[in-house]
Amino acid sequence: MVYRVLSTKKLQPNQKLYLLNAGLAVVEADFIGIEYKPFEITDIANNLIFTSANGFRGFLKHADSKLFTGNIVFCVGDKTKELIERHGFTVTAVANDAEALAEIIIRDYNNRMFTFFSGSMRRETLPDALAKANIPLTETQVYDTVLAPQKINTPVDAILFFSPSAVQGYLVENTITDEACFCIGATTAAALEGITDKIVIAHKPSVENVIVQVRSYFAKFHEEGTKEHKE
Repeated sequence: MVYRVLSTKKLQPNQKLYLLNAGLAVVEADFIGIEYKPFEITDIANNLIFTSANGFRGFLKHADSKLFTGNIVFCVGDKTKELIERHGFTVTAVANDAEALAEIIIRDYNNRMFTFFSGSMRRETLPDALAKANIPLTETQVYDTVLAPQKINTPVDAILFFSPSAVQGYLVENTITDEACFCIGATTAAALEGITDKIVIAHKPSVENVIVQVRSYFAKFHEEGTKEHKE
């Protein structure tokens, strides 16, 4: 039996190949789009927060962004960290999700002021946590997340989600029944609360680790099928 998985974002060729090499059929579609927006750089704190690569890319769109390479950066995700460091910024702390990053800031950096570069559909997790801890935070939106709903008529056995907004975009035209849902992190998984219990969360917030979890999940079915065939 060939299992079919749906990625709610277009994968890189090598990422898709890793699934295909596991004997899986792959369906791809982008359920969200990103539109970077102009913004003013004013009253920027010495400590910058990015919870996504899109937030950092949006920040870089400003002509004066390079003036802030001396600022200290806090971010979510190793891939985001790598991107930030490639552009000459120093990352002081990195976490797997916004909740964990907030915990680090509250525990170790609660005497500082922060500026958060965010998207239009960001969650309240980090701002709320810092506000409750009385940590000064200013916020600048640098991109809009735009839903791109579309109907998927091909039956699938699993769905790969990489953001809460992708969950939202998918559910506009589709429903989730017994498909296994693979999520890049706990925040994305939370968007599926009350919809399904068949959720697998990546050990690290990266596309690659989501794919690793998918391969491991379906490898078990393949091994069981092979065992039954031999018996």
